[in-house]
Amino acid sequence: MRLFMTSNQVENCFDAEGKHIGWKLDERNFFVEELKKGWKEHAKCLMISAAPDEYEMNDGIGNMFQQVFAGNGFSVSEMVVWDHRNTKQNEDFLAQFDTIVLSGGHVPTQNAFFKEIELRDRMVDYDGVVIGISAGTMNCADLVYAMPELEGEALDTNYRRFILGLGLTDIMVIPHYQYLKDVMLDGMKMIEDIGYADSMGRSFYALPDGSYIEVDEDKTMLFGEAYLIRDGKLTKICENGESLDISRDEDIEKYILLKRCKDA
Repeated sequence: MRLFMTSNQVENCFDAEGKHIGWKLDERNFFVEELKKGWKEHAKCLMISAAPDEYEMNDGIGNMFQQVFAGNGFSVSEMVVWDHRNTKQNEDFLAQFDTIVLSGGHVPTQNAFFKEIELRDRMVDYDGVVIGISAGTMNCADLVYAMPELEGEALDTNYRRFILGLGLTDIMVIPHYQYLKDVMLDGMKMIEDIGYADSMGRSFYALPDGSYIEVDEDKTMLFGEAYLIRDGKLTKICENGESLDISRDEDIEKYILLKRCKDA
């Protein structure tokens, strides 16, 4: 399996008059080049929803991704949407597809749908390309950090901030960092008040849109601007146009120490 954990890699396109004319993949940080390495010709693609009852929206997202892939030179023969219209599938369902897109949305809602369709067990032997988008990325982790995002969730004592995910990686991601760092929720700053506190004894990778993490059998690489939130502290660990091997925690710690010495 080749896993891409993204914040958001889709950009809106506008004409000279400001009219929306479509979408394209964000080509910063070598994403298109890296994705092409594992892409199969005439790929069959599956988009798994984060909002399984929103059929019209899901079809729109599936159509968007098909256009985006084709527009960036990726051959697509089919784009199938998996939501509540087709919940029950045989055990070999995923094996039909070369690429799986895990859509963005509300993390707990998507997580519940993943459990309903037993996706964690189904993914164990999957050998294609997986692209996580925002919530889809977050739910890839074995233990998912479901950061509060809707009004009331940060104050709700019954809201579960850590839930079982797909188990494709141990990495916990906070997407859309460029936006969330300035967002207030329930009277608190999402990153500084909520994220920092929840990071005690844990590590979160905060990714702005355009940055991503690529996981394969050999290593785990971080591409683009990124921040490590660990034990209540935030450290910038990568820049746009750069990459960093984050396969081993000791290498990350060494990098952070060297960076701090350089910046001192």
